[in-house]
Amino acid sequence: MEEALHIKQESPNQPDVMALISDLDAYQASLYPPEARYALDLASLSQPNVLFAVARDQQNKALGCGAIVLNDSYGEVKRLFVSPEARGQGVAQQLIATLETSAYQSGCRTLMLETGPYQPDAIAFYRKQGYGTCGPFGDYPDHPLSVFMSKYLD
Repeated sequence: MEEALHIKQESPNQPDVMALISDLDAYQASLYPPEARYALDLASLSQPNVLFAVARDQQNKALGCGAIVLNDSYGEVKRLFVSPEARGQGVAQQLIATLETSAYQSGCRTLMLETGPYQPDAIAFYRKQGYGTCGPFGDYPDHPLSVFMSKYLD
């Protein structure tokens, strides 16, 4: 990426970040029925066990965001999203790397995520970051519109 990108933990409860989350919701709603969407709301993203990071450009514009929900035995990647105009510049890779480092520093060693089969770019991205396909985890049902992935942090 040509310009400096800065990523840090921030509150999701900011207008520019809420706009990113709204764009993500609209995108997912165009792909999946409500029963196959497992998005966290702003209140859930603001809990103390959630690492929420925002990627911003030099003008402080929010380009992307992502979260890891820390549970007792694993962390779950949620809400990873980069605005369409900022894609292809390494923003998502830097976001996930920052989140993984924060999770590791918090004592988390296993990350899990749920995405969907209609998001082949997301699946390919996660595979490139070292995530492998796994079975359902937590409260997720085994659903044909879910793809489950995990990664061990070492």
